[in-house]
Amino acid sequence: MRDDETTLVDRGRYPDAVTPWEEEPWRAAALDWVADTVAGQGLRVDGALEVRLRPWSVLVRVPVAGRSAVWFKANPPASAFEGPLTAALARWVPEHVLRPLAVDAARGWALFPDGGDLFRAVLGREQVQPREWETLLRQYASMQYELVPRAGEIERLGVPAARTLGLPAVFDELLAGNTVLGPDERARLDGLRPRLADWCAELASLGIPDTLDHADLHDGQLFRPAAGRFTFFDWGDAAVSHPFCSLRVTAERACERYGPQVLPRLLDAYLEPWTGNGRTAAELRRAAALAWRLSVLSRAAAWGRMFPGASGAGTGAAQTAGLGAARATEPGLAPTTGPGAAQAAEPGAAQTARWLLALLTGPPFRAG
Repeated sequence: MRDDETTLVDRGRYPDAVTPWEEEPWRAAALDWVADTVAGQGLRVDGALEVRLRPWSVLVRVPVAGRSAVWFKANPPASAFEGPLTAALARWVPEHVLRPLAVDAARGWALFPDGGDLFRAVLGREQVQPREWETLLRQYASMQYELVPRAGEIERLGVPAARTLGLPAVFDELLAGNTVLGPDERARLDGLRPRLADWCAELASLGIPDTLDHADLHDGQLFRPAAGRFTFFDWGDAAVSHPFCSLRVTAERACERYGPQVLPRLLDAYLEPWTGNGRTAAELRRAAALAWRLSVLSRAAAWGRMFPGASGAGTGAAQTAGLGAARATEPGLAPTTGPGAAQAAEPGAAQTARWLLALLTGPPFRAG
């Protein structure tokens, strides 16, 4: 496959993103792998490619003669587990996820079928009621519950461990390594450390086992093939952690759309599959409140999973501002201030700092 067939390269808000796509040998090898994989299934690439480049992935839409397009994705080394994880999920919970057409685990490559309409696209053209989001969360929680016995296997695929009792260590590492936080912000977070450890201990004591956490489950990360049915994908931010850490991103997106009054029903829908084993409703809501706050640690850590040399590395204030533009308005994120804010030394430093500061804000619902 020739790369001169490419007609569109979309860099979004990251015009200076550094990815392997800029390297001709890598690009040629990737496109040859796609062409060979497609041909091996009796199909043929037919038409121009559409390329989406971000500091955390290379995504290519590949048109195929006589059927829907397929999608090539390349992950950085830190999220190269996504292809193997998706393949494993297709074996374990096939009704909930895409089945990849091919995976090259060593190179962090995967080829996926077209999943149909993104939920975001459906929301853009239909009057979707909040109860559809309740169904989404109930289905997702049921999948998480089913995957509880697989937590160890998921970790062995390379998915990062952010287990409930290990979250204080995750916090310590993120705080020590961040170069954007100002002195006052760092002091506030340091002062929070004892309480954070207590939250983790309390959450673990409630007896809900760790499992797969998508960590970024919003309307652009799932397909809706039919009303009341969803397909989950894009696992590059995933971790093995407390399941309830998944709730926040989805619930905040729904609240943005419909208002905060939908949150209680969303919470009930998500918690429904976790009832039983003697757990009370108050205990589940307390666990949800603790996990809501702690979930930002997985979001903060995910910003380190970028291609080596990705935008923002050692380029000063202008580059940091550009890197932060796309997600700086995410709900729950506090602005960074202080002299360190203009001196990011690692990719994603500004975003990591914002998520860490979100630890200072409690959940928007009563705990228990």
